[in-house]
Amino acid sequence: MDPENEPSVRPLIVVSGLPRSGTSLLMAMLKAGGVALVTDALRTPDEDNPNGYFELEAVKRLRSDQSWITGALGKAVKIVVPVVLSLPPSIPVRVLFLERNITEVIASQAAMLARKGVKPVLPAEKLQVVFQAQVDLAKRSLESRPSCRLLVLNHRRMLEDPLAAATSVGDFLQLPLDVKAMAATVNPGLYRQRSG
Repeated sequence: MDPENEPSVRPLIVVSGLPRSGTSLLMAMLKAGGVALVTDALRTPDEDNPNGYFELEAVKRLRSDQSWITGALGKAVKIVVPVVLSLPPSIPVRVLFLERNITEVIASQAAMLARKGVKPVLPAEKLQVVFQAQVDLAKRSLESRPSCRLLVLNHRRMLEDPLAAATSVGDFLQLPLDVKAMAATVNPGLYRQRSG
């Protein structure tokens, strides 16, 4: 039997995208909207993400340990690219995929690493190619899964019109979310790495 057709099985809500693409913001929006989150609060807020990261450490071991997924169904979890490719194909998922200008992602990651005294592993030109390939592969893979539905959100448009973004998320998830509360969590002042 197709697990998605069983009324007792609710899909896992996945927030994905490259690190520094707005995934933490979207998790905060979902929380404000009334969605239960799966996080462990091990990574605490800092200058780069003053409102928190909303991460689950177990996600990093997704390829080898998927035991936590059953208890997470019906809730939202952040699984960034490329880890999202390790999701079991049979699990019903609704993926909210954030796309951000790659140049901005690289600049944001570089600024975060600089505050930690760390240099990027690759030059920006090579990172751009790698990151774009990861995003393209993740979207193709997720779109090809029968048990997956995908909504692609644009980072900049989400910041410019958070109410529209929140409404589209609610429609996609088919949940009665508090879209005004979701929109109110957006702080454009935290959009610090902007391309022209």
